[in-house]
Amino acid sequence: MIAIPNCHLRRDRPQPHGPRALQPAGLAVQVHESAVAFLNARPRAQAGCIVTDIRMPGMDGLELRRKLLADHDDTPVILMIGHADVALAVEAMKAGAFNFFEKPFDNEILLEAIRAALTRRSGERARSQRSAEVRRCLEFLSERERQVLDGLVAGKSNKTIAYDLSLSPRMIEGYRAGLMTRLDADSLSTLIRTVLADPSAI
Repeated sequence: MIAIPNCHLRRDRPQPHGPRALQPAGLAVQVHESAVAFLNARPRAQAGCIVTDIRMPGMDGLELRRKLLADHDDTPVILMIGHADVALAVEAMKAGAFNFFEKPFDNEILLEAIRAALTRRSGERARSQRSAEVRRCLEFLSERERQVLDGLVAGKSNKTIAYDLSLSPRMIEGYRAGLMTRLDADSLSTLIRTVLADPSAI
């Protein structure tokens, strides 16, 4: 099943954890007849999660998770497993599956897991967007702005950076204020944390 804030559902047969159990919770559910059918139809631009049986004809739940991993698709995967499938589910968790539940289980437990997956997904998307904004901003810094930023991230004082760059401390203060404005940071610590949050920006 897929959640977009929906839930993509892949199932072998009708069951009490299907679309009708999820739609009253406000989830837009899309049902797919197989893992391959889902992969052919997946909406890459939308947020959601996947709920699937671990054992399916053709590609199983573990293989699906590994395929998503290979495709750099971080959509959360929740697995429904039988009593004898715990070891397989653990392998899927090691491959990055979000959660798994042994059947039979209560629908409310599944709904809580789906909501948690969607919340995490939403947070990851927000962080990714913020990281992209920071990288774009850093790309347009002047050489001098970058030098000042590097000094700040290295923990140097305004006076030390001024000495290193043969500038006045007041000029460094101006550069620092400009950097904070451009990176939407309300303090020096926020400025440094924003840059350090994305290793590629350093």
